[in-house]
Amino acid sequence: MNEEIIKNITKELNIKEYQVINTLKLLEDGSTIPFIARYRKEATGSLDENEISKINEVYTYEVNLLKRKEEVIRLIEEKGLMNDTLKKSILDAKKLIEVEDLYRPYKEKKETKATLAIKLGLEPLAKEIFKESNNIKSIALKFVNKEVKNADYAIEQALYIVAENISDNASFRKYIRDNCLKFGIIKSTKKKNSEDINKVYEMYYDYKEQIRNIKAHRILALNRGEKENILNVKIDNNMEYIENFLKNKLIHKHNETEELLILAINDALKRLIMPSIEREVRKILKEKAEDSAIKNFSDNLHNILLQPPIKNKTVLGFDPAFRTGCKLAVISPTLNLLHIDVIYPHEPKNEVILSRNKVLELIDKYKIDVIAIGNGTASRESEKFIVDTIKYSKRKVEYIIVNEAGASVYSASKLAQEEFPKLHVEERSAVSIARRLIDPLSELVKIEPKSIGVGMYQHDVTPKKLDEELNFVVLTCVNSVGVNVNTASRELLNYISGLNKKMIDKLLEYKEKVGKILSRKELESVFTPKVYEQAIGFLRIPDAKNILDKTNIHPESYNISYKILDMYNLKEEDIGKEEVKNIFKNINIEELASKLNSDKYTVEDIINSFIAPYRDPRDTINPPILKSDILTIDDLKVGMELSGTVRNVIDFGAFIDIGLHDDALIHISEITNEYIKHPSEVLQVGDIVTCYVLDINKEKNRVSLTLKK
Repeated sequence: MNEEIIKNITKELNIKEYQVINTLKLLEDGSTIPFIARYRKEATGSLDENEISKINEVYTYEVNLLKRKEEVIRLIEEKGLMNDTLKKSILDAKKLIEVEDLYRPYKEKKETKATLAIKLGLEPLAKEIFKESNNIKSIALKFVNKEVKNADYAIEQALYIVAENISDNASFRKYIRDNCLKFGIIKSTKKKNSEDINKVYEMYYDYKEQIRNIKAHRILALNRGEKENILNVKIDNNMEYIENFLKNKLIHKHNETEELLILAINDALKRLIMPSIEREVRKILKEKAEDSAIKNFSDNLHNILLQPPIKNKTVLGFDPAFRTGCKLAVISPTLNLLHIDVIYPHEPKNEVILSRNKVLELIDKYKIDVIAIGNGTASRESEKFIVDTIKYSKRKVEYIIVNEAGASVYSASKLAQEEFPKLHVEERSAVSIARRLIDPLSELVKIEPKSIGVGMYQHDVTPKKLDEELNFVVLTCVNSVGVNVNTASRELLNYISGLNKKMIDKLLEYKEKVGKILSRKELESVFTPKVYEQAIGFLRIPDAKNILDKTNIHPESYNISYKILDMYNLKEEDIGKEEVKNIFKNINIEELASKLNSDKYTVEDIINSFIAPYRDPRDTINPPILKSDILTIDDLKVGMELSGTVRNVIDFGAFIDIGLHDDALIHISEITNEYIKHPSEVLQVGDIVTCYVLDINKEKNRVSLTLKK
């Protein structure tokens, strides 16, 4: 490990050197991020998954940066042009773009105006202009020959060399780039004859904003409008200021070369520097916007994956439609399919009575507790039908509108075909809608993360970058919850720390052979030692005789666990009881860890598992709101208090499901009285909020909300 890189990471992330060194060693040894975060807290100082991932990301960047520095130094040295000052500048560079700026003058160039002038032998004349020599025309006469017609032509061509040298100056480029990022303005206009039928980009037809202030969603919108040939986008800078900066740097003698240098400066700026800087600035803005959009998407995905399951309830999945009928799927609390059906309560058939009787029959026969209605086509019409129907039910039945994003993707997938080969696509969709209410995590891992649709401009960001981040989110969510090894699907196991296809195949083969796994120890013969170490703590065995196998305590800590039980005269069966909570209520963790020759993190995790052995991070989150009646826009009044569920959090606000056909918007300015940079500082997808009606636009069927009383 490079000491300089370690110091850079320590400084950038504001953590200690030992945390960086130990984390990198663990990653190098093949430990996964979830394993390190959960079971190696003593080595990392209790860094979480995101911090560990960031160390890995920054280290990879720094290593690649160092490799590029070494390569650039080698290339310049091979040309015999390296000096101590240049070498130091390259080694001191903090970013890749700075290294490329320094390498630019030495880089092999395609044929340019400057290279052609150099071939004419005019480089010495360019140097004389740079030196602001007197009698420059007289000097230029020395270069007249068959190819160089006269002194004026010699000077004209030499100025191309001067312009390119100005453009290649690393310090000039850095200053101009930084100036553009601080003071530049991004502008957009509508292209002539372009069609924007739905006026999606109307606000950008004549738009300008300072680069330093522009929000990520506006950058992505501008980029998309430009890509769709609707908008012209450009960067405006204070060119007079930049010209004066270069004049002050290059012009000192104010003799006859002054005018020539001004010509070269203007040429360098117009032809070489500014087009290049604009591309670089646009790239920086795009990367910044992508990072923001991906973070927004990943935060929302994290929260939706960790929505609490609806436990011990039988659910009727209801996939709404008009012409093709509404598909019904009855799903047991253990996610098993009990029944499939179809009804036609809407146009064109309008079999309302027949459909009502069918639903009531299913409610009665399968003791249905909740009806999960997909939020697609005919969703609100179906909601009205269900509300009218459950009034006739003999048992209490509630309903909820479920975000069905990705259900159609799953329904048509190979996995869905394997799970339900006899079902049609729409029937599988009804199954998915119900199961994602019963256990969101188990169901949603079957769907490509970006298809869940809880982001903003996800189609405008680099797919690979988005996929990597979203897969990491799913990985952390699955491992934070853990899985029941006897019921976990292949899709869930795919995300478990340390498991790969080969190990999952072995596990599933073993499970099929024995019927049910009853202890973690059994899996020592199934996995390699390294895989067992990495995965076993995330695999739960609810039917195990050893209660520790039901918890997230790692087998490597079982001996310490038994010692703690002995110290306090406790038995395994006492774990989780009220008396255990009382015993460990005010315990000194560090003191106990010292007695056990262990570390405080491991001991604390063991005690937490003794207190709540089957804890699930989702248990602390408010469950989704179940309803029994409908709400229409006509029911609303300004100032009315409502309860809603956060469906999506974006840069400029959040969309809240209050039971209307379309989600209502809370603008960022209406979230809190305090200044916030992003709505995610206050709201997360899945949050249950008390909100107030701010504005009602019946014409556009839009409702604005506020969280302020």
